[in-house]
Amino acid sequence: MKPTLIVMVKEPRPGRVKTRLGRDLGMVGAAWWFRHQTRALLRRIEDPRWQVVLAVAPDVEGLQSRVWPAHLPRWPQGRGNLGDRMGRMLRAAPGPACVIGADIPGINRKELARAFDALGQHDAVFGPAPDGGYWLVGLKHPRRAPPTLFDGVRWSGPHALADSRASLPRYRIAQVSTLRDVDEIHDLP
Repeated sequence: MKPTLIVMVKEPRPGRVKTRLGRDLGMVGAAWWFRHQTRALLRRIEDPRWQVVLAVAPDVEGLQSRVWPAHLPRWPQGRGNLGDRMGRMLRAAPGPACVIGADIPGINRKELARAFDALGQHDAVFGPAPDGGYWLVGLKHPRRAPPTLFDGVRWSGPHALADSRASLPRYRIAQVSTLRDVDEIHDLP
């Protein structure tokens, strides 16, 4: 069974995506950047070793969108905070799965292969970000994830990775390369 790579995406509408980046770049510019960054990312990461799935939001608009490649399967993210949505996406995967955001310019096939390889010897894997968050989370057996997965995580702050790791008690956890996501203008490459 192929592992699943889940890419979290929102419809690239001004004021709905990358709003912190939009404060400096303008909301139209931030939405434009996100749309083109995501398209470039999707071209870079498709690989026969894993299935790429788009986790779309908002649900109805994302499922019907013509912005994203039509050949990629789409799953609606549903309601809740980021942890609720990521947990739902992971539990929907039939086997090993990783979730990534679309706003990390450094993601490539080599980094993703390392993450999936790590799941051979570990129960979970994280790709840390320099700000205390992470660009990737993966589970070897996502359908067996604990009900506490992502409970109490302080999102968008320096504790997101530590809190997420703590939500996986007794898991053997691997860590792969640190990559930077783009939240604000100084994060742009």
